[in-house]
Amino acid sequence: MGAKTGQQYINRLKEAHNNVYIHGERVDDVTEHPAFKGVVQSMAKLYDIQHEKPEKMLYTSPTTGDPVSKTFMVPKTVDDLIARREAIMEWQQYTGGLMGRSPDYLNADVMAMGAAADFYAEGDPMFAENARRYYEYARENDLSLTHTLIHPQVNRAKMQAEQKDANVALHLVEKTDEGIIVDGIRLLATQGGITDEILVFPSTVIKADVSDDPYSLAFALPNNTPGLKYLSREAFVGGDNAFDHPLSAQFEEGDTIVSFDNVLVPWDRVFICGNSSICNRAFGETNAVVHMSHQVVAKNVAKTEFILGVVLTLMESIGIDGFQHVKDKGTEIMLTLETMKSHLYRAEHNASLDKWGVMTPDFAALDAARNWYPRIYPRLAEIVRILGASGLMGIPTHADFHHEEIGPILHRAMQGKNVEGYERVQIFRLAWDLTMSAFGNRQTHYEYYFFGDPVKMGMAYFDKYDKESYKEKVRAFLDRQNVSKPGLIKA
Repeated sequence: MGAKTGQQYINRLKEAHNNVYIHGERVDDVTEHPAFKGVVQSMAKLYDIQHEKPEKMLYTSPTTGDPVSKTFMVPKTVDDLIARREAIMEWQQYTGGLMGRSPDYLNADVMAMGAAADFYAEGDPMFAENARRYYEYARENDLSLTHTLIHPQVNRAKMQAEQKDANVALHLVEKTDEGIIVDGIRLLATQGGITDEILVFPSTVIKADVSDDPYSLAFALPNNTPGLKYLSREAFVGGDNAFDHPLSAQFEEGDTIVSFDNVLVPWDRVFICGNSSICNRAFGETNAVVHMSHQVVAKNVAKTEFILGVVLTLMESIGIDGFQHVKDKGTEIMLTLETMKSHLYRAEHNASLDKWGVMTPDFAALDAARNWYPRIYPRLAEIVRILGASGLMGIPTHADFHHEEIGPILHRAMQGKNVEGYERVQIFRLAWDLTMSAFGNRQTHYEYYFFGDPVKMGMAYFDKYDKESYKEKVRAFLDRQNVSKPGLIKA
């Protein structure tokens, strides 16, 4: 089949009839439901962009000869790596980096899994072949994927096996001739129910021990598998009017709790089964975390570019772009952007072939970027709010401006330096939806916890950082001072 179109994506969702619940009701058709329709249309547009820009977005499948998405491409050279990132950026520029789980994110994971398939043979040679075949299947069918990594937040002070209800978390029930039976709950599948399949993988941050072997699983399933349910949180879609809700109307991905009710996972869809050691090492030893981080840093560059554009447009609309403190805040965003671009450049140009034969970015650069951005993103959102000030509260609606009596009043009252009232409010509603609406606040929260708890990530970063070379510099400095040590004073 090869790279799919937007209509094919929509048709698949309609035919799959995934088991999705929201606001206390089962969804009949996610492509038409108000909570999902906007983001489904945006996802469809992403798939259409592949065909609008085939030179950037597509390459020839090594197995079928069909045009397939470059976001699945296994890079063998630095040029391949850059071409893959440029394909990613076509999508990210369209979304402004506001869809954290656009297809390119998990396509990077599946690509790494397929390239490093032999890693999974440690559990069973069959699992390596499963990983290899699944990568090809995902690439050739242009699957859209959701994923789940974490257990329910019951008691974080205990391992899963020690919980009061040890069966609440997704776990292995039994092995059968057909496959494994799994039961329990997983969090927090973004785009759950509006994609083709789900990847169940171990956490990237929280490590398990042998007592958690029954919970140590990795597999893939179609989203309409019997016994699989997606329980969506409240939708943050403010409405379908693009003036009133310019971002949430298009990019509200949704997050879901995933329920497995004695679900059968066929053996050919299993990658890890009951082995905490393999789970703990999967993302690192396959370099999936590196390739996924590469996509994330590219996404964050696009997101920072979008935020900078919003801030500069807002400044200009009300004539505050000449003030010293305003320029200084704009500079903060510019410095963030250039720093992220530098991390990305270093990661790509210091790339090297890994043991799987994959051109892999320099993880030191990406790891610094993915640890830093969650800490700085709340400040970027704060800058937007500070500069918008009370203007982010005085934001009439589209209907207000089109009211016969009050519309002309608002056009005059809300005018800016060089823009009419309608245009200025449109700019401010964009800034509000980016940072202050339910959608905007979710963006800030989402970025802060993108890869997990930033404090735990920071501790892991500190522990593995090469500290000895810097301490040695200080020891060498002290030694060359040539100051004699005092003798010990005898009692």
